Amino acid sequence: MLANIDLTVVWALIIAFAVFAYIVMDGFDLGIGILFPAFRPGQERDTAMNSIAPVWDGNETWLVLGGGGLFAVFPLAYAVIMPALYAPIIAMLLGLIFRGVAFEFRWRDPRHRALWDVAFTGGSFVAALAQGITLGALLQGIKVEGRAYAGGWWDWLTPFSLLVGLGIVCGYALLGATWLVMRTEGSLQERSRTFSLWLGAATVVVIAAVSAATPFLEGKYWERWFSMPSVLLTAQVPLLVAVASFLFFRSLRGGAERTPFLLALGLFLLSFVGLGISIFPDVVPGRVTIWEAAAPHSSQVFLLVGASVLIPTILVYTAYSYWVFRGKVDAAGYH
Repeated sequence: MLANIDLTVVWALIIAFAVFAYIVMDGFDLGIGILFPAFRPGQERDTAMNSIAPVWDGNETWLVLGGGGLFAVFPLAYAVIMPALYAPIIAMLLGLIFRGVAFEFRWRDPRHRALWDVAFTGGSFVAALAQGITLGALLQGIKVEGRAYAGGWWDWLTPFSLLVGLGIVCGYALLGATWLVMRTEGSLQERSRTFSLWLGAATVVVIAAVSAATPFLEGKYWERWFSMPSVLLTAQVPLLVAVASFLFFRSLRGGAERTPFLLALGLFLLSFVGLGISIFPDVVPGRVTIWEAAAPHSSQVFLLVGASVLIPTILVYTAYSYWVFRGKVDAAGYH
């Protein structure tokens, strides 16, 4: 039966799911780190951190799954993308390391808590910015000759990649703010609600700017978005973004607690769909398709057997963790 299924497409969808799961799961706790200096030292910061304490490390499982899946299933793409994006990827990993260390040390080393708070914020910001720059650099195109990267060390650094990096920082901060609206009470919740309004506006503006610039980066992007009859379908994406944005601001001003977070996730989902429209079926946009980059069919089958056990296990564990630690948190919280 597997012989009749295009496993390359299946694996492309699995990796896309892992990447989006990482955005959903880790985005809001990176956002809390980005917003951390805006919270008052003491109760507000402790409450914000306690809201993610039980789940933050498990959220990064999806990043490992996405990166490992790319290496195992699309080795040519991995070999091309990594040399092109070493700098932002290394910066992202270092940011995640600093954030993780600071997360634990600020509780055990209260004498230097201010230092660990800076490390927590800096690591979160660098990781988010680097992820956005990586995405922007991938979208704008990677120079490939033969089967290898042929560009320079600084090709990833452009105004467009910085714009996408800024968008990811704003978007993650929005997820963090709306998460705190949902999980906290009192002054921290009200402060987070205010942040959500401003960050929501900034995120929508950046989404519009990136969406307007993307079709001009690559001829295939323009064709996939605006050729007939596909434009009849692709036009629904910006329309849904407008509807989700309107509902987001209305729910936030109306005092809702859960709906703003869900609608913020909806904006990320629609942006992710737009990304898929732009690049699919390429894995290195405009250069290498998923079929050109794919590992042999037998390897894909072998890996799929493991993934069919691993992914449901992670999903069940993640769902159970969020269920156990549901509800409002305070400064006493998890630690």
